Amino acid sequence: MEFLTFIHWNIDPEIFSLGPLSIRWYGLLFAFGFLGGYYQGERMFKFEKINPEWLESLFIYLIVATIVGARLGHVFFYGWDYYSQHPGEILKVWHGGLASHGGAIGIFIALIWWSRKVSKRSVLWVLDRVVVPTALVAALIRTGNLMNSEIYGIQTDLPWGFIFERNGETVAKHPTQIYEALSYLLTYAIMLYTYWKTDLRNREGFIVGVFFVMVFLSRFLIEFIKEDQEAFEAGMALNMGQWLSVPFVLGGLFLIIRALKRAPVVYKN
Repeated sequence: MEFLTFIHWNIDPEIFSLGPLSIRWYGLLFAFGFLGGYYQGERMFKFEKINPEWLESLFIYLIVATIVGARLGHVFFYGWDYYSQHPGEILKVWHGGLASHGGAIGIFIALIWWSRKVSKRSVLWVLDRVVVPTALVAALIRTGNLMNSEIYGIQTDLPWGFIFERNGETVAKHPTQIYEALSYLLTYAIMLYTYWKTDLRNREGFIVGVFFVMVFLSRFLIEFIKEDQEAFEAGMALNMGQWLSVPFVLGGLFLIIRALKRAPVVYKN
């Protein structure tokens, strides 16, 4: 009996269309991620007896910051040569091009603003709660990348290699979208346990530190078997994604150590 050596991948990224409106897997998974994140945040806020109106404003801040930050991250980190000549393309998010590092920076800036204007608490307090569902969102976004047949790895002989036929590939490549999605799901599970089953949620910065270390260390390592996203990365010992991951990993280690050395913080509602 002959077995399929590799996985032949030829999924249509568009689910269906109605006139000019098209529903794509990427957008659907992105939306599911935010809805799941909202539900998770709602459970956390109820558990801690937090004003539910905070969650509504926080959700809006996060959606805007994620999209704007991720788009500008792609523009400035990966495609400035092109977008500086075609500035009108920057607004066309539906054409693709979102960078997770830019999204992380955008979220961080938005949460600083939200903490000062709404919660009046440390930005680390909200970060420790936001990053838990964020890991789930990241896993679903990487699944969306798989459905788009994009951001995959170099050639492999492993039996789970994907031949991305929609892109004209004829050899198997590492499905790095799946590798990243699984690493983000593992991060999500660990943070869920930490929040719900331990008192470490009250050590400000611990959970977000775990998030930074696990997400960006896995990103750093997986990049070694990922194809270059932009031409300028050819020949670089470390690509742009890896250079951008290093500060997050170091910052995460700092936050974990800092949190363990400091006393827990419990706010009164």
